[in-house]
Amino acid sequence: MTVATMDSSAVSDADSGEGLNASALVAGLRTYFHSGTTADPGWRRQQLGQLRKMLVDNERRFLEALEQDLHKAPLEAFMTEVSATCGDIDHALKHLKKWVQPRRASTPMVAQPGKSYIQPEPLGVVLIIGAWNYPLQLLLSPLVPAIAAGNCAVLKPSELAPATSALVAELLPRYLDSDAFAVVEGAVPETSALLEQRWDHILYTGGGKVGKIVMSAAARHLTPVTLELGGKSPCIVADDADIEVTARRIAWGKFTNAGQTCIAPDYLLCTRTTAERLLPAIERATRAMFGERPRDSKDYGRIINSRHAQRIANYIDDGEVAFGGETDIENRYIAPTLLRNVGLETAVMQEEIFGPVLPVIELDDFGQVEQFVNDREKPLALYVFTSSDSTANRLLARCSSGNACVNDCMMFMAAHELPFGGVGPSGMGAYHGEHGFRTFSHYKAVMKRSYLFDLDLRYAPFTARKFNLLRLLR
Repeated sequence: MTVATMDSSAVSDADSGEGLNASALVAGLRTYFHSGTTADPGWRRQQLGQLRKMLVDNERRFLEALEQDLHKAPLEAFMTEVSATCGDIDHALKHLKKWVQPRRASTPMVAQPGKSYIQPEPLGVVLIIGAWNYPLQLLLSPLVPAIAAGNCAVLKPSELAPATSALVAELLPRYLDSDAFAVVEGAVPETSALLEQRWDHILYTGGGKVGKIVMSAAARHLTPVTLELGGKSPCIVADDADIEVTARRIAWGKFTNAGQTCIAPDYLLCTRTTAERLLPAIERATRAMFGERPRDSKDYGRIINSRHAQRIANYIDDGEVAFGGETDIENRYIAPTLLRNVGLETAVMQEEIFGPVLPVIELDDFGQVEQFVNDREKPLALYVFTSSDSTANRLLARCSSGNACVNDCMMFMAAHELPFGGVGPSGMGAYHGEHGFRTFSHYKAVMKRSYLFDLDLRYAPFTARKFNLLRLLR
């Protein structure tokens, strides 16, 4: 266990890994928050700039760590982790001046003379718990709006991506204000110790099982939470879809990061007729990306550990392999795989896959799609491929999801002004851009009154004259 923070008093035997004094850590951050330093927009801009500098200065080291943890190709790691986070920072720096400004509100006649406005203010000390599948981006991207909103923060990187976790713990105190931000490495004991503390907000990215634990811990202190979870995101392909482009975009969305993406398509939904054209096209697109032997491709990732590799390999037995299916648990390799003739009660259709296995559900009639999706839990993402605006609009209107994309996969993440978040079991709350600033801010209602007039309408005794005047003013 490692703590990177402002002083040694927050750590108990940290060098020997025997424990974390979480209460002292949070108390120190809270004291610094109350000093008022973080409220200064100039300080926030400086910290955001330093965060970006950390990523740029150490780009090579971050790419190497991501390759070590997940076998991510340098271009993929740069695009989905380093560049994506820098984009969040650039967007925040561009709009921060506007975000921090008070918002005017109307003042009723009974409160005149006076003025009303909404003042964004930072929440305080927040906890950000990252995930292992994008161990840099899913840890630092939420930090961007937390800084922009003026908070102090503790970051808990995933222990399942140890190279990235260690690098963040090493570098972040060198670049950011170490009185305001801390990195706590470790596993369940350290996370549990952090969750026992009182926070002003908790943002957790991960699975629903742990999400319930986080929410339960937060409830003890009435702490608000943002939960970025997952679920089984459907990928619907209509009969009129452009098959070749659709296949290439699905293959990219599903097999990027070896399928370990919370918004990756989790199952494919189409008619039998479309499946006969689509599946060979997906196979061709996959081979074009990763070659005849994906295991030999420098561009194809690996599963985070052997336990997860075995879990994903077990799903392959739940259907008929249309292509792929090869596994090497020791080397954490699962080939890009499509499954047909999958039973709806099998594990691959009941659990979030989080790997490069894509079950295909073939329907007799495309009209069954809507009910099929709505009979299941609300997903984090919904994908619709069609040449018909009416088809897309109908499904978007009738099928609830945290996010949605028409004729592509995952690309809504590139739009900084779109919120990212789930609905129902796929999560609660959202961040990205101004939505993240709102998540980590309290929008305080403020009214300022003048001493010039003080009408007696609201004061007793309540006469008939006051009653009549009040009716005219309402």
